[in-house]
Amino acid sequence: MVQVSTGTLKDLEFDSIRKVCAEYCITPLGHAAVMGISPMTLVSDVAHALNKVNEYLSSFDNDNTIPNHGFEDINKALKMMSVENTYLEIVDFRNIASLADTANALILFFKKFKDYYPSLYEDTQLMEPNKTIRTEVDTVIDKFGIVKDNASALLSQLRRDIRSVQGKINTSFVKALDHYQKLDFLDDIRETVVDNRRVLAVKAMYRKKVKGSILGSSKTGSLVYMEPESTFQLHRELQNLQFEEHEEIIRLLKTLTAVMRSFAPELRLFQFFLIDMDVVSAKAKMALALNAVLPHISETREVEMINAYHPLLYLSNLNEGLATYPQTITMNLEHRVIVISGPNAGGKSITLKTVGLLQLMLQSGFLVPVKEGSSMCFFERILSDIGDNQSIENHLSTYSYRLKQMRNFLNKCNPNTLFLIDEFGTGSDPELGGALAEVFLEEFNERQAMGMITTHYANLKLLANELPNLVNANMQFDENTLEPRYKLIIGQAGSSFTFEVAQKNGIPYSLINKAKKKIESGKIRFDKTIVKLQKEREKMEKISKSLETEQIKKLQESDKMAQTNAKIQKKLESYQELYDHNQRLIHLGQKFRQIGERYDQHHRKKQLMAEVLQLVELENSKRKNVKSIKKDNQNNPLAQISQEVQGKIQSIRNKKKKKIKKVLEKAKPALQIGDEVRLFDGKAIGTVESLEKGKALINYGAFTTKAAVEQLELVKPAKI
Repeated sequence: MVQVSTGTLKDLEFDSIRKVCAEYCITPLGHAAVMGISPMTLVSDVAHALNKVNEYLSSFDNDNTIPNHGFEDINKALKMMSVENTYLEIVDFRNIASLADTANALILFFKKFKDYYPSLYEDTQLMEPNKTIRTEVDTVIDKFGIVKDNASALLSQLRRDIRSVQGKINTSFVKALDHYQKLDFLDDIRETVVDNRRVLAVKAMYRKKVKGSILGSSKTGSLVYMEPESTFQLHRELQNLQFEEHEEIIRLLKTLTAVMRSFAPELRLFQFFLIDMDVVSAKAKMALALNAVLPHISETREVEMINAYHPLLYLSNLNEGLATYPQTITMNLEHRVIVISGPNAGGKSITLKTVGLLQLMLQSGFLVPVKEGSSMCFFERILSDIGDNQSIENHLSTYSYRLKQMRNFLNKCNPNTLFLIDEFGTGSDPELGGALAEVFLEEFNERQAMGMITTHYANLKLLANELPNLVNANMQFDENTLEPRYKLIIGQAGSSFTFEVAQKNGIPYSLINKAKKKIESGKIRFDKTIVKLQKEREKMEKISKSLETEQIKKLQESDKMAQTNAKIQKKLESYQELYDHNQRLIHLGQKFRQIGERYDQHHRKKQLMAEVLQLVELENSKRKNVKSIKKDNQNNPLAQISQEVQGKIQSIRNKKKKKIKKVLEKAKPALQIGDEVRLFDGKAIGTVESLEKGKALINYGAFTTKAAVEQLELVKPAKI
């Protein structure tokens, strides 16, 4: 069960994600459903929702394209059907039939391709295609939305009578038109239409001479519009027939409504299914735009987001043609809490929001913009405190609000909680607020909660180094240009670069020096140490990249050597086969020559035939045993050559290893006090303070430790 407050949803801008996704919906009901999405309660529901979106996303890249799921809202029709003795409009029946057709197509499609879309198929297993709905509607209504003549015998007869009367009206009107035209009683326009009836345009002076009813007149009064007396009676008969037709149509629609009423539960299920398909489709389309994937869902508490993007920032930058910097974040049982430090505008808050928003998205059934191979888990609670949350209505300051938030965190934090706190401990006196924040952080750690905080407080950075399960991290900053690099580095605290940034922004150097004098020297030394460590890390990264490049080159050279060796082997094999073949032919020729010479000497045909036959049998037996001969490589020249080649290669490798070992032994200098060193398997650089009995005392700034001299690597010799 997941608990997320509306404040957390607002802090992490989850509503904006819903709005982005809703734009991909093709139906109003789907749009409304997306806007109502929230983190799900059951893990099984989340997993099923994620699998459906992932399957729909895969349909964009294969030939088995999922059919259209568009439909019209039938909620109003369903409500009407729940009221007795009511009937639906023709448009409602057409929408119902279309919805049933769409649902039928999807049900049959997922049944056919259930191996491709198992989770989507699972949603259709409780439904069966219903073709009766379309058949019943088509029996009454045609494709143009008109009730068919043959919908009933009575309607068919009524429409024949209507057409007959309409024909009589036209005939009668034409006779009257011709008659009064000859008498010159009509205007040049002769006729017009009033209230859907054909009328004569009679000159006002002749209106009493024309037999009929006046239905209107022109604006000037010079014309009157009259219906001939002969057509008047026929129109009354037509109206009666049309009334009866209307009544019969209503009766047919009521009957059809009654039939549809029996399908109401099924129609509700169909519509719910299509709404869900619209939501799944919208999520898949948004995932495509974000390059989002389904990460591995870990059953243990483990989060490894590789190259994670903040989705809203990614889309915004994409529209503006700007770059978005991904972050790699790892949290597990060993490193449950990450303390992020570094300068302002370096990306600390956006990294915090990225983790929170991606977690909310995952637990709401959205795929997330991370690299393949990433791993995430589910949390029961997600708590956040991000931004300045002063409450004017409740008369709360920032610090008062934050204390209320901390009380809320303390009430809810447990091993299945993810907490996210921005600018932890701010809002009060730095020393007092920092001390209280330190206590809160210790409490969160004791409760085994998982989370991330951002801070500038040195005591929290030190605490992260001292407490188990906590780890420092920093946002990289270029100390030369004083520009952020937007890259998270886990394992080392970051400097706030307070004075450096102030100097860059034009603050006089004299004022900066005065400020430095007002601060304890220990704090300045600590900040300098952090800056120095960041520089060393950057150097190490460059060296690591160059080593990786060299390793790749060596692997490529090794592959080339292997290919060359394989070619040599093939050539040797072919030469050996040719040599063996030629030897056999020479040997066989010599035998035949000897037999021929003996025949020339003695002229014994029987002996000749016997020797030839014996030679043929011998060659046949050799041919049969060729496989066993190939297995025996002791006397095979090819095997000997191959062994010699392999021996030479191994000899060359051993010589290279010995040379490298000698160079390393010569290059390893004796350590002395003041040297900067690091462990062979470590990254942190410290200074040698003392040497005693093969061990060195190393000062890392924040702490000291002892290590064997053999385990140390010289980074920078002491200044003499």
